[in-house]
Amino acid sequence: MTFLLLIAAAFAAGAINSVAGGGSFLTFPSLIFSGVTPVMANASSTVALVPGTVASILAYQGDVRNLNEKYLKLWLVVSLVGGAAGAWLLLITSDKTFRQVAPWLLLFATLLFAFGNQVSVAMKGRLHGNVFWMLLLLFPIAVYGGYFGGGIGIMFLAALRLYGMTEIHGMNGIKTILGGTLNALAAVIFIVNREVAWKPALVMAVAAIGGGYAGPRLARRMKPAAIRGLVITVGVTMTAYFFYIAPR
Repeated sequence: MTFLLLIAAAFAAGAINSVAGGGSFLTFPSLIFSGVTPVMANASSTVALVPGTVASILAYQGDVRNLNEKYLKLWLVVSLVGGAAGAWLLLITSDKTFRQVAPWLLLFATLLFAFGNQVSVAMKGRLHGNVFWMLLLLFPIAVYGGYFGGGIGIMFLAALRLYGMTEIHGMNGIKTILGGTLNALAAVIFIVNREVAWKPALVMAVAAIGGGYAGPRLARRMKPAAIRGLVITVGVTMTAYFFYIAPR
């Protein structure tokens, strides 16, 4: 039953990450429930979702190519540096400290996911075409992504909206590339430092590939509001649960 839970969570997370982000709301708590310690659960969740992200990148490559964003490579460099910094911060955080921090991170990510669209619409175009401010915005997002990552998809989408982009499938593709590459680097750091619970991570990785590949295709058929509603519900539930267990 535990592995069925991990498989279901990873498949759904792979699909959700490709559409809106928030998949770690499913994988991180599932690993905790299966008995993995908090820091290792966060690292294992990152490792497990990387293959699904690669599948999503392949599915979105046409949409990204159509945007022809000339600064994408520069954004990638900033994302990689920030992701590495965030992963390093996680490695020097004790399980006790992370258990105390995790509920607040989940709360922040849930609120951002729930209200991120309103914020990005209200501020649409404020950074329009400004590469310097875009880089300053992307770096802390990448650090957060390497450290925890919950809700990072909506953060990247909000940044892209502020930059002036409007084509949602292309934005999802760029978001997936930026988040996927920084998570891949973070995953390497976690693996080298032996912070991965390999048995559940490998099971989840296989399921996440299927979800990551199916997600972009489902996105063109399903209402995004339904997916966002599910992610927000899970985020609220998990936030409440982790606030309950954090002091213990």
